[in-house]
Amino acid sequence: MTDHLPVLDLSLADDPATAAQFREQLREATHDYGFFYLVGHGIDPALTSEIISVSREFCALPEADKLEIENVLSPHYRGYTRVGGERTQGKVDWREQIDIGPEREAVPAGPDVPDYWVLQGPNLWPSALPRVREVVETWNETLAEVSTRLLAEWAESLGQPRDVFDDTFGDAPATLTKVVRYPGRVEGGTTQGVGWHNDSGVLTLLLVEPGKAGLQVERNGEPLDAPPIEGALIVNIGEMLEWATDGYLKATNHRVLAPEPGTDRISVPYFHNPALDAVFPKLTLPEELAARAPGVTLDESNPIVGVYGENALKSRVRAHPDVTERHNPHLAPPVRRTA
Repeated sequence: MTDHLPVLDLSLADDPATAAQFREQLREATHDYGFFYLVGHGIDPALTSEIISVSREFCALPEADKLEIENVLSPHYRGYTRVGGERTQGKVDWREQIDIGPEREAVPAGPDVPDYWVLQGPNLWPSALPRVREVVETWNETLAEVSTRLLAEWAESLGQPRDVFDDTFGDAPATLTKVVRYPGRVEGGTTQGVGWHNDSGVLTLLLVEPGKAGLQVERNGEPLDAPPIEGALIVNIGEMLEWATDGYLKATNHRVLAPEPGTDRISVPYFHNPALDAVFPKLTLPEELAARAPGVTLDESNPIVGVYGENALKSRVRAHPDVTERHNPHLAPPVRRTA
């Protein structure tokens, strides 16, 4: 029997007769896989089609229009990254994308201001396609509602008050949306659309263009294909939920393979993250769950910490060394020298 990600129906949570069943499925899916397909989320299919459509429109713009908002112009790691401009595990990713966060004023640097506040600031929006902002902001509001519902269900499934995570989001969650296009790989080029990684936040809701495979999830040390299912979002948890549950919930490694030559792939991941200065809670799990918690993953190259901004900053600095070099050179990791 071929293994595959579980499929969960959020509409079950609306019915008192099936809500407990949904919570158990949610908890066990993210304990076992860290990933699942979500249906029954109530998102208007017209909005789903529109976010894919506007993503394609942006990526089809002339290069000059895209480079108008190139991320090297933003100290906040926002804007457009050209193909080959991002790295995972030190290797080049074969994709282009826009990074879009909450629209807020930058925080002035100072001796008592933590480095992670550099991640807050204005977005860069393409003047050639103003509709990007309207559609993405509507998408973000919609997915924030779905994410908040999921977190409440997770909390209850873990024996916690439904609002246990609310204070860490407050009025200033540090959400992030990426509009991504993976072009077809070229002869002799990389097969890495994006390399193996975990997400640094709380949870990710991923929309993938119908019929476009490429996502793989680590499962028992092997890559498990996770192609899109019509009408479903792909959901995975990030390092903050692994931190909160002492490893009971699993932030799973995943990657995307570059598409076949002559094809491409659009995806739109939404990262539901708390406030930058939030200290994510360590939960006291019920005894039967705590007994199955293996502890937080220990990785010297990627330590998981409880202050979300610190956890997010390390991944942004690694992924975009050109932005770091131009705007935030003090954040660059030290160069390791060999004898």
